[in-house]
Amino acid sequence: MNRTGPRVVVAGGHSAGHIEPAMNFADALRRLAPTAEVTALGTVRGLDTTLIPARGYPLELIPPAPLPRKITRALLHTPTQLRESIRAAGKVLDQVQADVVVGFGGYVAAPAYLAARRRRLPIVIHEANVRPGAANRLAARLTSHVYTASPDVRLKHGTPIGIPLRPAITSLNRAEARDAARHRFGLRTDAPVLLVTGGSQGATAINAATSGAATALREAGVQVLHITGPQHTVEIPEGPYLVLPYVDEMQYAYAAADFAICRSGAMTCAELAAVGLPAAFVPLPDRGGEQRLNAAPIVAAGGALLVTELTPAWIEATLIPVLTDPARIAAMSARASAAGAPNTDTVLARHVLAIAERHRPAR
Repeated sequence: MNRTGPRVVVAGGHSAGHIEPAMNFADALRRLAPTAEVTALGTVRGLDTTLIPARGYPLELIPPAPLPRKITRALLHTPTQLRESIRAAGKVLDQVQADVVVGFGGYVAAPAYLAARRRRLPIVIHEANVRPGAANRLAARLTSHVYTASPDVRLKHGTPIGIPLRPAITSLNRAEARDAARHRFGLRTDAPVLLVTGGSQGATAINAATSGAATALREAGVQVLHITGPQHTVEIPEGPYLVLPYVDEMQYAYAAADFAICRSGAMTCAELAAVGLPAAFVPLPDRGGEQRLNAAPIVAAGGALLVTELTPAWIEATLIPVLTDPARIAAMSARASAAGAPNTDTVLARHVLAIAERHRPAR
């Protein structure tokens, strides 16, 4: 069989935080090597079957295999569920004649790593979160090709490069795009805009606190672009307060905004730093403090605020004075930008192409 390009299997499923960087990496790989063949592993759980086909990549489904939080030697005696997932992942690797497996964590990553290990295929890891997940902690024992979002990620062999993002985000010039983006949403160009989002699924606490501060925001002359999440609703307050369930192309929302209230998932932090949009980060209270750790570098740089409990009173007393101070907004924007890493998709793709080339069979 004539093989003109590398064959790469990407494993990063279940949540958008795993899928998005995997797809952004795949896009960069195709730009650098148009003959590359990319296959994605996924499961029926989560967003795999929605997000991956929409990006134009073949999706192969395997049984999900969540790992325990602690990785011990007992894991080598794999339970039935994990064995089935490894077998299914291995079948895909054999069918596509994979040259390399690139994993981003999530339910499909561990089976892919273990199947690749059995076939002596090179394994490449990318870890977006400061506190690595179980699958990537396991894989860091199996490979030296480990890339992380920041130096704060503690993984053996880890090389910090940032998080792969879409070019639509990394190439965004907010100042140049601001007026057009505001017209797109029907917002004025001469008043500050607060972007509110709880991520792709929304966040009840953020929705309630911000809508509860609507009167104070209106009286301060602040416009609000509030993305509630598809399953959430808020009562639309009076005044310049736009409520949308979802925005597909977030670069327009980032361009329209002067400031954001949001969760601090790894992808959100990376995108806001890349475009230089300051934020009030409201970390999820669970997951072992993972989201607080994701936000810490941007907060330390002066590009964001950290909010333990978001309330209408906090927005009125603390946030509105920031929103109405253009000089402070500009300073925070510059500091947020300094924490960004805009070319990670290409950097990771180049590493993977080099690794795949060294391990490809002779043609």
